[in-house]
Amino acid sequence: MKYEVKNGWKDADEALKAAVYDFANGYIDFLNSAKTERESVDEAVRLAGQVGFKPLGEAESLKAGDKLYAVNKNKGIALIVIGRRPITDGVGIVGSHIDAPRLDLKQNPLYESDEMAFLKTHYYGGIKKYQWTAIPLAIHGVVVKQSGETVKIAIGDEGDDITFTITDLLPHLGNSQMSKPAYSFIEGENLNVLVGSLPTSEGDDGKKVREAVLGLLTEKYGIDDEDFTSAELEIVPAFKAKDLGFDRSLIGAYGHDDRVCSYPNLRALLDTETPEYTAICLLTDKEEVGSMGNTGAKSRFLELALLELLDKTGAGANALNLNRALDRSLCLSADVSAAYDPNYAGVYEKSNSGRLNCGIAISKYTGSRGKSGSNDAPAELMAKVRAIFNEAGVLWHTAELGKVDEGGGGTIAQFVANLGVDTIDCGVPMLSMHAPYEVAAKMDVYQCYKAFSAFFNRK
Repeated sequence: MKYEVKNGWKDADEALKAAVYDFANGYIDFLNSAKTERESVDEAVRLAGQVGFKPLGEAESLKAGDKLYAVNKNKGIALIVIGRRPITDGVGIVGSHIDAPRLDLKQNPLYESDEMAFLKTHYYGGIKKYQWTAIPLAIHGVVVKQSGETVKIAIGDEGDDITFTITDLLPHLGNSQMSKPAYSFIEGENLNVLVGSLPTSEGDDGKKVREAVLGLLTEKYGIDDEDFTSAELEIVPAFKAKDLGFDRSLIGAYGHDDRVCSYPNLRALLDTETPEYTAICLLTDKEEVGSMGNTGAKSRFLELALLELLDKTGAGANALNLNRALDRSLCLSADVSAAYDPNYAGVYEKSNSGRLNCGIAISKYTGSRGKSGSNDAPAELMAKVRAIFNEAGVLWHTAELGKVDEGGGGTIAQFVANLGVDTIDCGVPMLSMHAPYEVAAKMDVYQCYKAFSAFFNRK
């Protein structure tokens, strides 16, 4: 069989075109509803509830076809459809992450300088800091008050009557700035969000604008100064996800990485009825900072969920059965790949690059230079995956992240594989990865959904 990287639009009939655009519309709605990991979990629970999924913790026993979900501390979720085979025969996992590069507010963020109020930030994940200046920004997240009450905040988005920004230096005064390397155009401590300039008539000089902003927050959300210390507030781009290009074949948005894989993963699982092997959509947090903590892929959440499944299907929740299940399982680590960009051709190895409109990209290995930090999937698994995709008519190609010595990156694959699970990376090729505005192709998003559906329903 000849290996061919093929543009999916070339032979697309009207039915396929309609399916691609229809699926993209649902994805755009998801992007606009879920700009943070907490919002992604909320949206996943909402969509799952519409098709009969129930909390795993409420089930006393389980049988084939049962649909369940388990939420991990409001920042991750596993959605499950019980298969015909016992859990000890292994499960099928598609794992993706729902955190994205952003700016987080510091714990004591609000300050005033020269009669302007700002919020101090600490960037999260790999960003080019200069890309976050002079664009409209929104604030999303939660404030947990001392009483335990949680206040949800989402303000500043396109369509709201206000927004926020980080100022930049005018080019007329930018000679010194422009002579610096790009990574130090803007220092991390200068990523301060402008939030007000109107002073109150009360309070101390030098703090009147700060006090006015705090008063507005108290009036609208009932939060005080100390509440910032127990808040998780994220600064995200304010613009909406939209069709991109005259032909509407692309989607421009914040947070494609990795919601462009998480949404097809979620949708494929929700559309699965009674698979042969138990199917699990695993959505994790903290991938952009190393998958650490009890909401990342390094946590014990997946193992705990499997133990619950073993217990409630009557297989026996013990270490031997857990390790049998893990050892016999397969996982697609669903994360984005770098799409070949002719504007920056020098960093790509063209014959082994992801391509827009050529379907899901399979990466046998990731890592950086010498495959460091990579899960290098076994050839046997690569053969199984291509067979599954080919049988289902999925458009796919292989990819790696740029030239060998240019850099690289990692995913959650290595952490799932560390549990004994055969794991391989695959996902949507993307332009402008980690920028505030990323670009993905609708054809690839749909083929990603087809691929995950085929995997969940494999025999």
